[in-house]
Amino acid sequence: MPLKSVKIKTIFFIYWFLLLYIIAALIWWFIALYQQNERMSDYKIHILSLKGKDNTAQITNIKQDRLRKRTQYIGEGSIFLLIISAGAIFLFRAVNKQLKLTRQQQDFMMAVTHELKTPLAVTRLNLETLQKRKLEEVQQQRLIDNSLQESNRMNALCNNLLLSSQMEADGYKFTSERTNLTQLLASCLTDFQNRFPMRTFTSECTDSVFVDADVFLLQMAINNLIDNAIKYSSKETNIHVGLALSNASLCRLSIADEGKGISPENKQKIFEKFYRTGTEATQKSKGTGLGLYLVDRIVKAHHAKIFVENNHPKGTIFIVELKTVV
Repeated sequence: MPLKSVKIKTIFFIYWFLLLYIIAALIWWFIALYQQNERMSDYKIHILSLKGKDNTAQITNIKQDRLRKRTQYIGEGSIFLLIISAGAIFLFRAVNKQLKLTRQQQDFMMAVTHELKTPLAVTRLNLETLQKRKLEEVQQQRLIDNSLQESNRMNALCNNLLLSSQMEADGYKFTSERTNLTQLLASCLTDFQNRFPMRTFTSECTDSVFVDADVFLLQMAINNLIDNAIKYSSKETNIHVGLALSNASLCRLSIADEGKGISPENKQKIFEKFYRTGTEATQKSKGTGLGLYLVDRIVKAHHAKIFVENNHPKGTIFIVELKTVV
């Protein structure tokens, strides 16, 4: 068992031991005080009864005092127990959340390292091949194109990392301008068709749909959604990109794949930072867990909405609803 896992289990054992000890001590003191109050009240009543006088008023006062202390002990004990329980729950959730975030960050760092190392290694190999061997022009062009694709991957990853940091720190200056969404979508799709000539892309887009948007952010969101569809679907399947008007003031941008789809419980989590579903397909695919998180942030920055639906017969459809402008 890893040393870190042993330490975490030890910490949780100590936590639960101390919590149970505190609760047990609280219950013990409550019982002790309660019994002491009962004995003292009975003792006072017994002393008064031995005097043989009419002590009804005094006995009544003693009984009232006993009842008051009972209520006091029960009330104070309940409040202390409630405070201890609330603090324990808050602390447990905070520690769990921090451990989860730490694990996600570790997975993220490993993913980023892999994402950067792979294109660097491929690019270096291509350049060494071009340097050491005399290749035909077609072979040279293929290696250059491959290196450019890997360079684009690194550039996209760096953009995601930089934008994520800027948006979290409120350091990105949002600039809105009238944008032809149809042309922007076509440009993004053409870029992916050039980068992935073996993949099948189809599109069905309404002409001249205009929106107020930050072009850089919207382009990144579209690229991340298409890239996500490529990662989680096989090479033989189709990726469909659509753009249609829902009404005079609203358009729907959709990107559909024919992969394994997303389970209902994961649909609520896929937009969380660093989150990646635990399926086998996900573990084998490339990614850092930032793509859909950024898409969600970008969509919200445009006061738009994003939905995740099942594609039929299989796969996933991401739908973004944006307000249109004339």
